[in-house]
Parts: sequence; C-alpha cells; structure tokens
Amino acid sequence: MRKLLLIVALALITALTFSENLSAQGKNQLNLGVGFSDWGVPLYIGIDHYVSNDVTLGGEFSYRSGYREYYKDQYYDRNVMGFSGNANYHFNTILEIPRTWDLYAGINVGFYVWNKYDTYHGNNNSGLGLGGQIGGRYYLSNKVGLNLEFGGGNAFRGGKVGLTIKI
Repeated sequence: MRKLLLIVALALITALTFSENLSAQGKNQLNLGVGFSDWGVPLYIGIDHYVSNDVTLGGEFSYRSGYREYYKDQYYDRNVMGFSGNANYHFNTILEIPRTWDLYAGINVGFYVWNKYDTYHGNNNSGLGLGGQIGGRYYLSNKVGLNLEFGGGNAFRGGKVGLTIKI
C-alpha cells in the first residue's frame, strides 16, 4: 500500500511539473497499477502507442502472486504471469468528449503462464487468452491520468485501476 501511495504522490508531482499536448498520433503512454480478477490480484505494466488520434496498439505484462484455489478438498497455491497485446478505439473525437477524459473500448489477445502443473489444471496450465475491455481515464494534467478498466474473456477478465503517464 505504501508503494501505491508513493506512486500516486510521484504522479501528482509529475502532473504539476510537466505539460505537453494530449494524445496524438505517434505518442506513447505508460500504464501501471493493480487489477481485480477471479485469478488473484494482478499487478500490471503496459505501454500504448497511438497509431492515429483515435486508435492505440499496446502490450502489457501482468503478474498475480499468492492466488489460492480450492478444489476437491485441496488447496493449490498459484502464481500467474500474463503477456498480452491490445487494440483500443478512443471515442473522444466521435463523441466530442473533452480531452481531460479518455473513453475507449477494444480487444486483447495474450498468453498466460501458471506457475506449475497440477492435477486440477492438468496439462492446460498455460494458454492463449482472448478478451475485450472498456475503460476510461481522467487526466490530472497533460502528462498523468487515472485509469479504470473492465474486461471480459476467457483469461483476462476482471478489471484494473492505475496510472497512465504520457511519455
């Protein structure tokens, strides 16, 4: 919790110190935070690249530690790593939303890796994940924003909350 508060404090200092034009083609943004899912609490970091003013392509790494499953009178301690790519459409232009907000929706595809083989998951302890997401950001400044996203699919479901930093 202290690390999250430190990150938020640093983001606010950055927000008050730096300014730049908002999202545009060729720009990048760094995303980091925590998630909520039925596979534990993931920590994530990712990057999005604006291929146009309304479309981003990105990648993300997530790690879930200490996830505990109960099945057939036995507990399974799990760690899960996920590697995914995403494509999002940003609705600001078409809906004439102010640039301090960013509303988007898109798709993702990725690969997740379980920490070990067990009789519950069998040989299917890793696999391909497909899903979709819808989310929004509120920019505290031209550089830093708060992000909330909800997703669904066969592997990457739940949601996340975090920071976006334009780089």
